[in-house]
Amino acid sequence: MTDSERDRYSRQILLPGIGPTGQQQLLDACVAVVGCGALGAFQAGALARAGVGHILLVDRDFVELSNLQRQWLYDESDARDALPKAVAAARAIGRINSGVRAESVVDDLTAANIQDHLQPASLILDGTDNFETRYLLNDFAVDRGIPWIYGGAVGTYGLAMPIVPGRSACFECIYPEPPSGAQPTCDTAGVLNTITSLVASWQVSLALRLLCGQAVEPRISTFDAWDGVVRQVAMPDADPECPACGGARTCRHLHGADRVPISLCGRNAVQIHDRRRPLDLEALAAALTPLGQVRSNGFALRFVVQPYEMTIFPDGRAIIKGTQDPGLARSLYSRYIGN
Repeated sequence: MTDSERDRYSRQILLPGIGPTGQQQLLDACVAVVGCGALGAFQAGALARAGVGHILLVDRDFVELSNLQRQWLYDESDARDALPKAVAAARAIGRINSGVRAESVVDDLTAANIQDHLQPASLILDGTDNFETRYLLNDFAVDRGIPWIYGGAVGTYGLAMPIVPGRSACFECIYPEPPSGAQPTCDTAGVLNTITSLVASWQVSLALRLLCGQAVEPRISTFDAWDGVVRQVAMPDADPECPACGGARTCRHLHGADRVPISLCGRNAVQIHDRRRPLDLEALAAALTPLGQVRSNGFALRFVVQPYEMTIFPDGRAIIKGTQDPGLARSLYSRYIGN
């Protein structure tokens, strides 16, 4: 550690749980922030200020004006230029702490590329918006034996949970199946900017503790930032039959077996199919009406939010017109229909 680093992190080094040894461990660490939206942007900024030496920033999306209410690293120029979030985040980190290596990955994280993108990481922070990617992160972390910190927030409610392979249940033990039906999202249900920063702060606190070589209690923490309610419950024991961390260790998401199938569907369109999540089109229409043009006949729902058009079916399939990018199609699905 240089004299400049000792001065920069002096207030952090004073903490008994960190000290000079812990600070050096942070400087030597590589953390992957997967999803650079409301959670991930705050996580990345906090990690940079804490002196985590190498931060991998993975996101497939671009900065929009509506992001600025809660995504702390970005400003109006990022939205005006429609910068990729991972790129804008890396630039912001460069201004915050030039001693940190911020590496941007503008890509849709899949079973085919996760090994390449996350290979250096010793810990993963979840800033994603869908269960599909979280199951993939869980398989990767369990397979590599590295911790990851799950988090989610919508409306005024959020939760966080540490997954430490070999010492806690994994994500698939807790959630054997993703939630069915359309789920509330920030676009359909709104979001309070303090709940995202609260959840992200909790995730980073857990991450710093683990990076400094200390154990964390396997607890699920939930928060309501509007009503001021905080709850914690112990995570259940690991499931010995879990496909991810149990005896079989099939890690089916890591091997692509449960990846949501997509296909190019004609000119400038992508189909997301076999979602296995029946949808209530009437309820979905009510949620989407304030956001764009909606037409529904009970057999299909057509939702237009320029420049895209989504046709959504009761079995959860969707055709997204206006793009040939499967990653963008998945992002739009998660944004308007849910995890």
